Amino acid sequence: MFRDKSSSAIVAVRDVSRAREFYEGTLGLEVTESMGDVLVLRTGDTSLVVYRSDEAGTNRANAVVWSVGDDIEAITAELAGKGVSFERYEMDGVTFESGIHRAGDFRMVWFKDPDGNILHLNSEG
Repeated sequence: MFRDKSSSAIVAVRDVSRAREFYEGTLGLEVTESMGDVLVLRTGDTSLVVYRSDEAGTNRANAVVWSVGDDIEAITAELAGKGVSFERYEMDGVTFESGIHRAGDFRMVWFKDPDGNILHLNSEG
């Protein structure tokens, strides 16, 4: 039924202006539509929808995942240069250095947007 249909991520935020600064300014996404309390941002071949909600930041799991391949180190360093703080999670067999979790050749990064939504990068792709 949905195998050939496109999907997009949707993230709740408390302040759309602050979210726009973060997603557009810090992450470098392009706003393609702005409809009051809703932003649509281009991310690769898909969209990320950001909307205002009183429930923003209540999800304690990944909200958005980007597979960035071998660019993960450069992207992480650029985010750190923009003041982004990285989450650290303890997992068996996984090391952590400079914001990056490593499990063999697989690398993972987690950080939060201003509302506490968990964003994730990994080295797939």
